[in-house]
Amino acid sequence: MEKGGPSVAQFKIECIESNTDTDRSQYGKFVLEPLERGQGTTVGNALRRVLLSNLEGTAITSARFANVNHEFATIQGVREDVLEILLNLKEVVLKSYTHQKQIGRLEVQGPATVTAGHFKLPSEVEVVDKNQYIATLSPGSTLEMEIQVDKGTGYHAVERNRDEALAVDFLQIDAVFMPVRKVNYTVEDARVGGTVEKDRLIIEIWTNGSLTPQEAISQSATKLVDLFTPLKDITLESIKSDQNDDVDPTSQIPIEELQLSVRAYNCLKRAQINSVADLRDYTQEDLLEIKNFGQKSAEEVIEALQKRLGITLPQERAPKSVVSS
Repeated sequence: MEKGGPSVAQFKIECIESNTDTDRSQYGKFVLEPLERGQGTTVGNALRRVLLSNLEGTAITSARFANVNHEFATIQGVREDVLEILLNLKEVVLKSYTHQKQIGRLEVQGPATVTAGHFKLPSEVEVVDKNQYIATLSPGSTLEMEIQVDKGTGYHAVERNRDEALAVDFLQIDAVFMPVRKVNYTVEDARVGGTVEKDRLIIEIWTNGSLTPQEAISQSATKLVDLFTPLKDITLESIKSDQNDDVDPTSQIPIEELQLSVRAYNCLKRAQINSVADLRDYTQEDLLEIKNFGQKSAEEVIEALQKRLGITLPQERAPKSVVSS
């Protein structure tokens, strides 16, 4: 960077710890430093909100079972009832490479332990944890179903997001799209040049395995940049009001500033004259028509306006033009 050029934020980000659990969920711990004082909390809070709320994920949103038309039914030879199976489907973690709705199918003969790995899915959809438990079948039983897979953000409850276009025999499922399960961050002092004058941001991210913590933090940063980029080129147009341009600022001065006698002041107040703007609606002749307002009071007001504000009231109103027929 050239001398005298604009200062650019210079900090590094480092992954200091990461691991993958048996269910393929992932954990990552990152350090961002050095940040300016106060920026640790600003950056940490912004990243946490985006990580938990705005990243896209994939979920099973509905399922259709052979010979089943409601979620409280049971399937012969299957240990779990339909409602329990739906809850297990809600826990299945998927990764989708398309925004189009996808259909997966499953048909298993008992005896068997049915897992997410039994689903036959389009090439655009991938099961993260194939060992995710679905149901247990006894000998001679069959479990046959179709699932609908969607991509989205946040949590979609069936009550608020019911898909009326879906076939009647599809049972809808509360969809948890969030790929990030948990985020923690802490801000510590960072030592630069032997003095403590910067922030160190430590952020921990737990994901469901459909994306890595590194991918999660990268996507979150991209979303924040996209959010703030339009502010770089913002143009503020001056808003002009024709009405306000013509207003004399002295008109807003209250009559108290004229330092009139008590008699003159009280007469003006009773006549609902509260400011210089109100007075300018009157001529010198009009002042004499105010109740109990004599020649001396009128002269006092006229003189105060002239000396203090340089305002001269007209002697009388301009005569109205008469159009002769």
